[in-house]
Amino acid sequence: MATQIKDGPPKVLVVEDEFIIALDLTETVRDLGYRVEGPFACKDHAMIAIDGKLPDLAILDVMTADGEVFPLADALTEAGVPIIFHSGHVTEKDVAERYPEAQAVSKPCPPDQLITMIERARELVH
Repeated sequence: MATQIKDGPPKVLVVEDEFIIALDLTETVRDLGYRVEGPFACKDHAMIAIDGKLPDLAILDVMTADGEVFPLADALTEAGVPIIFHSGHVTEKDVAERYPEAQAVSKPCPPDQLITMIERARELVH
């Protein structure tokens, strides 16, 4: 697994297989001044991307084009990367049981709520 080396604005990994939602997420992240890694529709492609360098945080849909995102979430959690689950497939309670440090929100969520969650996740890194 890669290491986290800070250079430039924070990098946010976006994994979302619905095009319009992925576009909305990436624009919200960019508007905050962050760099976007992705968006990736497949967890396997995202796994390849983080092999080179870990993101500062991740926004993950649970059901991707190639199945559940949990193997990626496990790798990110093990590496200490904060996660925001943005999905219509799990509840906050479901996420809290498996990933107690992660945040979860049903999609689509208002941009201001997502921004608050991103800021909260960034506080965990510092």
